[in-house]
This record gives sequence, structure tokens and C-alpha cells, in this order.
Amino acid sequence: MVRILHSVSNMDRAGIETMLMNFYRHMDREKVQFDFLANKPKPGDYDDEIREMGGRIFVSPGYKNPSKYFSYMGELFREHPEYKIIHTHNGSLMLYPLKAAQKNNISVRIAHAHATAIPLDFKNGIKQCMKPMIKYVATDYWGCSNAAGEFYFSKKRWNKNNELIHNAIDVEKFTYSEEPRRRLREQYGLGDKFVMGHVGRLTWQKNQKKLLEIFAALHKINLNSQLVIVGTGELEAKLKKQAEELGIFDAVTFAGMQTNVNEWYSVFDVFVLSSWYEGLPVVGVEAQAADLPCVFTDKITPEVKVTERVSFMGLDDDAEAWAKEILKFKPENRISRFDELKNSGYDINTEAARLQELYLALYVKANR
Repeated sequence: MVRILHSVSNMDRAGIETMLMNFYRHMDREKVQFDFLANKPKPGDYDDEIREMGGRIFVSPGYKNPSKYFSYMGELFREHPEYKIIHTHNGSLMLYPLKAAQKNNISVRIAHAHATAIPLDFKNGIKQCMKPMIKYVATDYWGCSNAAGEFYFSKKRWNKNNELIHNAIDVEKFTYSEEPRRRLREQYGLGDKFVMGHVGRLTWQKNQKKLLEIFAALHKINLNSQLVIVGTGELEAKLKKQAEELGIFDAVTFAGMQTNVNEWYSVFDVFVLSSWYEGLPVVGVEAQAADLPCVFTDKITPEVKVTERVSFMGLDDDAEAWAKEILKFKPENRISRFDELKNSGYDINTEAARLQELYLALYVKANR
């Protein structure tokens, strides 16, 4: 069995982590097993499931004290010589686990690009300095999209040495179904309303501030409408206050964290994503699997578009223009999009088998 050490923030229910779990559940775990290096002490939503599947979770001291971090990593690799491959998912901060792996002679060091920008926070300057150094300590360059790969590794290096790993999903699980649509609409009092839906962490990156402005404009046109936001995050209180100020609080459902996200896509009539940036959003693929009309910000790579029911709007476009674009989509009988998503590389069964073969080939290379 080959054990892959994945470096993550922690295994909460977020985009990168959900993508990893999608692949993990579809691995032949007698051949490839996933372990996780968490760099935050907070337990993750997926921790119990990981352990049930035979995975291990290590918690590093984090990056605030680099000396302490590298000491911990040295001890980890000495105690676990079975690790020949480290796969990192930490944005610019993946320089830390990659460098630690290099110092400890881990021969396969995968840097995985998941975004096309660096978050604006107090560590932004440090991250900007670290990003160009990643390509010198990684051995393999992977990305969720060409745009993300070019952003992290440069266009020249990405085009020369890249591996595109689609954010694949269980397409059948997300296919439209009438039963959850009826059940959840009744449970949440949505009735026959036109439901504008959104799934995402309530953070600056996801830009729900713009989302609320868009819905306020849409609600003026169609009073029989409701915005449903699935997800939690540090901006929840601010967003609720904004909804009150816009006069739409009663028309916004903050559904919180949901374990049945796949069912919510059947509830929605349109899916909107107004992020400041993304690599290639898993939720955008999930929404298309449910045959939802989607309106995305043009900050998201066009690579996300699989079906014809997708359009892009600029963040500089006013809320009224977004609302009019959303309402252009007319209700249609929703159909299976399995073949389209599979042919575009988003079927988890096909992609997990491909990823497994990549890991096995890299393991053979590492042991030469």
C-alpha cells in the first residue's frame, strides 16, 4: 500500500477538503491510502470519516514558529519512512511542507494550485514573497485549472510540466431530483418561490456582500423570490446585518452548514457565485451536475463552464445588470448532465482511477 501525505489547513467542509474527500472515498484503499497533515489545531468536519477509512491525521505546530515546524516535520518523516510522496494544498504557504519534505529527502513533492489569487489578509506580503519560491522546491506541479497552475508556477513552467487534476464529483449524487426539492422547499417554507441559491464559506473571498446586493435588485423585480445561502463563516453576522439594511432579511434564508448539499441544488432555480477569485470552484461543477442555470463572476476561469446554461458577469457590473442576466434563464425541465461532465473530466469514478495510477507511478519512480 502507498500512503500519500496531504498537507492541508484542516479537514473542514470546504472546497479543497471536499475535493480531497471525493477522491479519497473512491480510491482502492488497499493500493493507495490518504493521510493528512493539518496545520491548524481545530478538529476538522471530516476527521471521523478519515479515521474510519484508515487514514491518519497529524497536527503540526503551524507556521508561526518555523523552527518548531521544521523540527516537527523532521521527526514525523523519521518516524514514518513509508512516506515517499507529499501532496500540498496550502496556497503560497505550501512552501513550508515542501521545504520540510525536501530537507528530509522526500523525493516526490507535489505542489497543487487551487486558486488564481492570494487572499488579502495580514499574511499577504509574506505569501507574495513565498509564491515564486514554490517551483524550486516542488518536483511536480498540479492544478485544478490551467489558470490556477499558471498563477502559481508561471505559464512557461506550467505548460512544460503540469498535471491537470479536475475537481471531480459523484455526478449521479448531484443529479436533479424532485423528491428533495419538494421536501426541503416545504421544510423551509419556500413553496413556489423563485430560489436563487449559493453554496460557500461566508468569507471575503466568496464575496457574499455582492451576492446580497444582486439579490436585492432581483427581489425588486420578482417579489416571489428567495435567496438561500448554504454555508457558515466569520462574516455571517455582518451579512445578516447587510440583509437587514437592504430590506431583504425576510427573503434571505441562511441555511448554515448542511451535510446534504447535493439535495439543495435541486431546491435552487439558479446558482450564483460572485467570488473575488477561485481556482475552479467545486460548487460550480456540482451546480451544473444538477442542471442548474449558473451565473458566475468573470473572475472565475471559463474552464468551469461545462453546460450551455452558464454565463459570466463582471464584478464591476451593477446589481441590476446581474439580476437581469439571472432572470434571462427560463424554467426548463432539468435533465441528467452525466455524459457532459464525464467527458469534461468531472466524473469521480474515472478521475479517481486516473489519480490512483498517477500516485502509483510516482511511487515507483520514488523507489528507483
